[in-house]
Amino acid sequence: MRKALVIAVPYLWLLALFLVPFLMVLKISLSDVALSIPPYTPQLDLTGGLAAIGEFFSQLDLENFVFLTSDDLYIKAYASSLTIAVISTFLTLLIGYPIAYAMARAAPEWRPTLLMLIILPFWTSFLIRVYAWMGILSNTGLLNQFLLWLGVISEPLEILNTNIAVYIGVVYTYLPFMILPIYATLERMDGSLLEAAEDLGCSRLSAFWLVTLPLSKTGIVAGCFLVFIPTLGEFVIPSLLGGSQTLMIGKVLFEEFLNNRDWPVASAVAVILLLILIIPIILFQRNEQRARELDQ
Repeated sequence: MRKALVIAVPYLWLLALFLVPFLMVLKISLSDVALSIPPYTPQLDLTGGLAAIGEFFSQLDLENFVFLTSDDLYIKAYASSLTIAVISTFLTLLIGYPIAYAMARAAPEWRPTLLMLIILPFWTSFLIRVYAWMGILSNTGLLNQFLLWLGVISEPLEILNTNIAVYIGVVYTYLPFMILPIYATLERMDGSLLEAAEDLGCSRLSAFWLVTLPLSKTGIVAGCFLVFIPTLGEFVIPSLLGGSQTLMIGKVLFEEFLNNRDWPVASAVAVILLLILIIPIILFQRNEQRARELDQ
């Protein structure tokens, strides 16, 4: 009974805060837009009983989902979001792995301090940190002023309101999510394995490629998913740093919900986004299961 109660708590949490809202969004995505409050006409009326549910499924209308496939805007938004998410994840891994490796190889008394420095940005509001990057990357910002002072450039660089600014903001924001799982994997790795590899004739570089990197695979996969999944639906960073030139599905959702007031189409966009995200979530769960089996 105690085990059942412990297991029931997270399941009830997921039911209340994920499954129920998702079913509400799915219901709205199958509705018709209307000039009303709320701005849609439900096709499913649960007060009508089983007869109403049967009639709903017999006349199931997927016009909102069909509309998404016929409009280039949404296809380009999904493609652009996937591209930005993949490139940002790769850049975060490229920067985060050396940092995590250096932390894991540091002296034990220094590791808590280094870990605190990685977590330190979370003590400040996410929105304030993004606004700070607007001040850094603008034409009159700190970065351009510093480069002009050094004489590296003769005129300010156009960084803000470009995809480059979005990549900078995403990498800065989600870098700790890449570093922490990789560090956790490297920190508990047995150092005697590297000594054995070097005794068998491997150089330090060869030992890294043959021993360290494969053993840190679980941390790399976890970090990549932790960065890729939220980046795909990111809204704040592309809106503030990317401007109108950056097309991402999070911005499209905002426009449809609040500006166009087309809740059915916006809900359909959200449902498809969730279905896309289910794929990496399933892959992440399988990776975690394999890692647990190897540990056993």
